[in-house]
Amino acid sequence: MFDEIRPHLIELRKRLGISVASLIVMFFVMFYFHEPILAWMVQPLNNALIEVGKVSVNAANGMVTTSQVGGAFFVAIKVSFFAAIIGALPIILAQIWMFVAPGLYANEKKMIIPFIFGGTIMFLIGVLFSYYVVTPFGFDFLIAFGSFKFTPLINIEDYVGFFTKLMFGFGIAFELPIFAYFLAILGLVDDKQMRDFFKYAIVIIFIVAAILTPPDVLTQFLMAIPLTILYGMSILIVRIVNPATPIEEEEAEEEGKTLVIEKKSE
Repeated sequence: MFDEIRPHLIELRKRLGISVASLIVMFFVMFYFHEPILAWMVQPLNNALIEVGKVSVNAANGMVTTSQVGGAFFVAIKVSFFAAIIGALPIILAQIWMFVAPGLYANEKKMIIPFIFGGTIMFLIGVLFSYYVVTPFGFDFLIAFGSFKFTPLINIEDYVGFFTKLMFGFGIAFELPIFAYFLAILGLVDDKQMRDFFKYAIVIIFIVAAILTPPDVLTQFLMAIPLTILYGMSILIVRIVNPATPIEEEEAEEEGKTLVIEKKSE
C-alpha cells in the first residue's frame, strides 16, 4: 500500500517545497518594502481615529503604540509575511493545480491559467473589499464605542493580527466560486446539490461572518451579503461545468416524495 501512495507523497513534497521556497523569497522582497505596506495597513485605523476624534476629545488623543521591546521588528515580520502570502499566491495555486492535474482529463488540465488568475483575482477582490468597505465601518464603531470615557491606545501588534485575520478571512471567503468550480470539475458537486444546500449555506455564511468580522451587525452583513451573492454565482458556475442530469433530479424528487409519505404515515 505504501508503494502505491509513495509517488504521490514525493509529488506532494515537491509541490510543498516549491510553494515554501516562493514564500521565503517573497518574504525577503516584502520585508524590504514593509514600511509602506505597514502604512497602508494602518491607514484605516488612522482615518477612524481622526473621524471619531472630531466628536470625542479622548479619541482625538488616541494613538498607535507598542508594548514590546522588539515590537516594531515583529510587526515588520508579520506585515512581510502577510504580503508574501499574497505575492506568492499565484505560485501556490499553480502548485496545487499541478498536484491534482495527473488525475484530470486533458481538457481539464488546460484550465490551470483560469484557475491561477481567477483564484488570485478573487482573493485580491476579497482583501480590497474588506479594506475599503468593511474596515472603515468596523474600526469607526470599535473606536467610537467607549471613546467618551477612555483614550484609545491601539497596540500595533494586536492591530496587525486583527487586520491580517480580517483580510485573509475575506480573501479566502471570496475564493468560493473558484472552490466550487474546482469541485465541479472533479465531479464532486453538481448544481442541484448546491441548490439543495443553500439554506444550510446561509446559516454557515452568517456564522463565519460573525466570527471573522468586528462585533457589530453592520460589518457582519457586509461580509454575509457578498458571500451569499458569491454562493449564487457558484451555483451558476457549477451548472455550467457539472450540471445535474435529469435522471439524478428525478431520483432526488422521488426520494423527497418518499420521505414525505413516510412522515405522513407515521
